[in-house]
Formats: sequence, C-alpha cells, structure tokens
Amino acid sequence: MASSFHKGFVRAPAIIFVMLSSLSDPCYNYTVLDEPWRANSSQPSNPFYKSDRVPTWSGWYRLFINGLSAQISDTCVANYSCGTAVPLWIRGGHPTVQDGVVTRDVCGHWDNYCCYFGSYPIKVKACSGNHYVYELVRPTVYWSAYCADIHITLQEGCTTQTSLDCLQNLLEQIENITAQVLPLNTVTNILTLVFNTSERILEASLLSNPTELASYGNRALKASEKLVSTLVKPTDTNDSVSFTLAAVEGQVFMVGPHVTLDKIPRLDTTNSSVDIDLIGIANNNNETRSAAVAFMSYNTMENLLKPDFFNTSNNTIKTMMSTVISATLPKTTNTKLTKPVNFTLRHIREFDPSGSLSCVYWNISEWIVDGCSVLETNSSYTVCSCDHLSTFALIMQTSRPPESDSQLMELLGLVCVIVGLVFFSLALLTFAFCRWSPGVNNVARINICISLLLAHLLFLLTQQFLSVIRPQQVLCAVISGLLHFFFLSGFVWMFIEAVLLFICVKNLSQISSRKEVLSSRHLCVIGYLVALVVVGVSAGLFPEGYGSEHCWIKMDKGFFWSFLGPVCVILGLNMILFICIVVTLYSTLTKLNAEVSQLKQTKIMVFKTLAQCVVLGCSWILGFFTNDSKELEILFLILNSQQGTFIFLIYCVLNNEVRQQYRDFFKRICCDKQH
Repeated sequence: MASSFHKGFVRAPAIIFVMLSSLSDPCYNYTVLDEPWRANSSQPSNPFYKSDRVPTWSGWYRLFINGLSAQISDTCVANYSCGTAVPLWIRGGHPTVQDGVVTRDVCGHWDNYCCYFGSYPIKVKACSGNHYVYELVRPTVYWSAYCADIHITLQEGCTTQTSLDCLQNLLEQIENITAQVLPLNTVTNILTLVFNTSERILEASLLSNPTELASYGNRALKASEKLVSTLVKPTDTNDSVSFTLAAVEGQVFMVGPHVTLDKIPRLDTTNSSVDIDLIGIANNNNETRSAAVAFMSYNTMENLLKPDFFNTSNNTIKTMMSTVISATLPKTTNTKLTKPVNFTLRHIREFDPSGSLSCVYWNISEWIVDGCSVLETNSSYTVCSCDHLSTFALIMQTSRPPESDSQLMELLGLVCVIVGLVFFSLALLTFAFCRWSPGVNNVARINICISLLLAHLLFLLTQQFLSVIRPQQVLCAVISGLLHFFFLSGFVWMFIEAVLLFICVKNLSQISSRKEVLSSRHLCVIGYLVALVVVGVSAGLFPEGYGSEHCWIKMDKGFFWSFLGPVCVILGLNMILFICIVVTLYSTLTKLNAEVSQLKQTKIMVFKTLAQCVVLGCSWILGFFTNDSKELEILFLILNSQQGTFIFLIYCVLNNEVRQQYRDFFKRICCDKQH
C-alpha cells in the first residue's frame, strides 16, 4: 500500500479545514467538509490568514478538494502557499495501513527554512480505502494553517493487478480536477501515473479492440492536455515551462501584453519541434493581448493511436515514423492561427525510400491528412505544415508483399530451421559416441552445435507460441536475453574454431597441435564467458532493451549494437582468417606431389573449404545485403540455418574413420535383425 500510494499522489496546494468527530475507528467514523474555494489557484488567497480564526481542532479529519481526496503535504511547501503566510506540513512521510496510528511532527515554512516553526504533533492513520485521516490540533504559530494536496492515485488493488477499471477510475479523477493552475511536479506525477498504467494494460493485452484503443487514446490525450494547460500562468512579458518523462515530453510557452520578443523560440523535444507565430496569435486577442502554446511529444502513444487507424484506399503497410505530438493553445481566447504551423519530426525508424510519407492528424477515431502537407523530407526527418492545431504524427506507407510470397518464406524458414536442428543433433551424437583419433579435439565444433541448437530451438518455439509469450513481458525479456547469449556464444565459438583451424593449417600438423594453444577447459571459459559478459553489461546498462514485439532485442537507443557489434567484429576476423587459411592451403597443395593431389581429392578439398566458410559464420555477411534481393534473402536463410548440416558433412560424413564406424554400426543393426 505504501509504495502504490507514494507513486500515485500529486500535489495541488490548497488550505483545508475539516472537522470530524472522534470515534472508535477514525477510518470509518468521520465527517467531511469539501473546500473548493482555495483550490482554484496556486496563488495565496489570503497570505495573512490568522490561526485564531480557525475553529478549535478536535477529532479526526479527512480532507477533500473539489470532491477529490486530499492529504496534508509531507514535503516542504513554499511560503505564502495555501492561502497562509506559514504553510504547515508533516515531517516523516505518511504511514502504511499496517503501521496503524502514527505521530508526525508538524513544520511551518518561513524565511526560506522549511521547518523554521514547529507546531504540536498530529496523529495520522492510513485507511484501507487508500486515503488518510488526521487527528489535527490547533496550530501554535500565528498566521499558519495546514496545507493539503490533491491525492490522485490508483484505486486499491491496482498496483498488483491492473485492469481497465483502474485506468477508467484514474482518468475520471483527472477529468474531475477543477484547479486552473497546478505545480509542475503535480502535473508530471499524474502524467507518469497515467502512462505507466496504460502501458501495463497494453502489455497485458487488455486493450485489443480498435474501438477501445481509440477511446482510451482520446481520453489519455484530453487528460494530458488538460493537465499541461494548468501549467499556464499569467505573465506580462513571457515565460516557459518544460518537462521530460519516459513516456512524454512537453513545453509550454506563454506571452503577455508587454512581450519584447519578435517571435518565440522554436519549441523542441527529443524527436520533434514546432515553429508557431504565438506573438501574432496574442496580438489577435484584443482584450488580454496574451496567448500560450502547449507542445507535447508522446513516446508510447502509438500503442493506442496505431498507424493502422490511417484508412487509405490502397492496401499498404502503415508504419509510424515519428512520435505522436500534440499542440494546443490553452487559456487563449482567440485560437485562430495567423499562419500555418511547421512541425519537424525526426524519423524514429529506418526510412524506406520506396515508401510514401503522410503528415496526419488525429480526428477522434482515425488519422487523416486534411490541412496537413509535407514541406520537405530526407532520410532523417520530415517537416510538416498544418493550418490547425491538434494531435499529429508522420506515417509511412509501403507496398504490402504478396501473401503467397510471405507465406512461402515463413514455410521455408520453418522447414530450414527444423532440418538444421536435426543435423545439429546428428552431429552432436556423432561427436559423443564415435571414437576419434587421440589428436582430434572437437570442443569448438561441439559447442557451436550446442549454442546454435539451443538458439534455433528457443527461437522456433518462441515464434510458434508468440501470442502466449508476448503478453508476459518478463518472460519475453528473459527469452530475448537467452537468445542474445546463445547466438553470441555461437559466434564466439566460430571465431575459436577459425583460430584453431588457421593454426592447424599454418603449422601443417595434426589437429593435436591445438592442445598446445589452450586446453578444452580454457576454451570453454572463453567461449561462454565472453558472451555472458556482453549480455550482462548490456542488461545492466539498458535492461529495457530486451523484449521486443518478437521477443528479441529492441532497436531503441542503438541497443541492437550490443549484438550486432560483436558479431560484426567476429565476422570480420573470421573472413580474414578464412582467406589466410585458403591461401595457405592452396600454397601447400601446389607444392605436393601431383599423384597426391588427385582430381577427386581436390574436389573434396574445395567443397570442405567452401563448407567451412559457412561453419565459420562468414555467410552471415549476406544479411547486410538482403534488403532489396529476395534471392539473397532465401540464400541467407538456407545457409545460416544449415550450419549444423555442414558441420555434420565435413567432420562426420567426409571423415573416413567416422564413415567406417557408421558402416560397422549399421551392419550390427542389420545382423541383429536377421538373428
């Protein structure tokens, strides 16, 4: 209860005087007095409110502001807040339900010292209805009064198990706020609570119906715009407020009748900016000669207002290329624009040159383009011009591939992965049960098979049951971390195999020479520890990077380079080693006796060399060139799902000793059947 309470409360300063009767259980025995008349402004309504005008406090009190539950401030309150010269607050924080009745010291802020005055202590109790009651006493300090805060929080039980009712109740509390001005920390606390709750509901797949998504998206937009409008305060010249949260960023700029600016500066967030003629708009407000603009950028709103809500006649794939942004003119009488507003939207995803970009705005249930157009665009950003203010986004349309091709690729991928898993298993069985020459060390090959077998198997199962796994965010993140580790360890073992093979060819000796470099135990430590360190550091620095829509690594903030970076380094080194191996091997073969280098043996050697390229992972380089070529994509899929097949062919099927053991094995089986 304590953790959910402190995450949920927000502050809207107001003075509250409520008298309750003191009965046996204060949580169920109190009377309520709602005082809205000082909740409408953060400015003091009477800075010299005398404590002798307050009734003699006696009993337990529950506090309300405009019908919303309130609590006495438990952090320092600014001088002359809450309609009093010395606002009183409690020190030590609020208790939990389990704490029962506790005693808290009362402090009065004066002369820039939060606890300049002390007053009589009061008793506080947390109630199961997610509210607090207080046994107040008459303040000892002249011109002082208790200062209360609006208490908006998730209803009981919503912190452990979020439901649509939780979000519904939270949004209703916000809609009932009547305060015209709120402190910045109040606004940011509520916004954080709203978007965190929405995200948990989306992760649990409680919102899947398009109508529900649009409805809650509208309410979230209205709630955030209402909250940000409370940051607007009267000014003679100009003023601004800004905030940055995980889910939303915002800026508010205000101009008054005596503003000296020719134009307001560009309003910027991380992924967007806006140029608006706020001075001209203020001049059109003849009475006040003032105006304000609120600009917000939502990082997660596309999960509610999906790009698929952009209805077009052609059947295309819609991709959200920017954050969803919102621009309004709060507390401005005449909101008519003097000139079009320009928005600069940074692309948050890779731009497809063949795609078509549209500047759109949200109209209750869909994205439409009316009144908006693209001024300029490049691979990094797009400038949109709109003749009105609303909620905007940038959507890219790309051609939808034929369903037959897509289904064929999925089927081909499934078949290739299954075949690869079979041959990984056969190779491991061969390495485990066949007798090998004393000088042969298969530790690298065995561990390549183990790592990639587990990686491909886990990936296959995850994609087959993605609809079940994806809502479980923690499970999805764990799976993506394991995939990161298994694939990365597979690449590390490919590099170890390349080094050992290069040493073998360079020394023109038996494979036993590998033991002179490092023992199998040391190789195992290197092979798995490197991958473990990379994954551990990645998870420590950016744990949110795991658990994409396909339960793989997210592309956010370049986190994908935690996998792609080490892979690129290993592929580059393996290509260099492979070229050195081929050159050395060719030089050696040309020096051998012609009778030894017969045509058949040469063909086998060429095949082994090319197959070894796949075993060492060099064929993964094709992945950088598959974007525009279906043929390369198919070749990449086949080669890199069949590393186990090539390992089985090179080291098992084409090994004379192993083939002989296969023959003996099948002969024994046949003989057993005959008898």
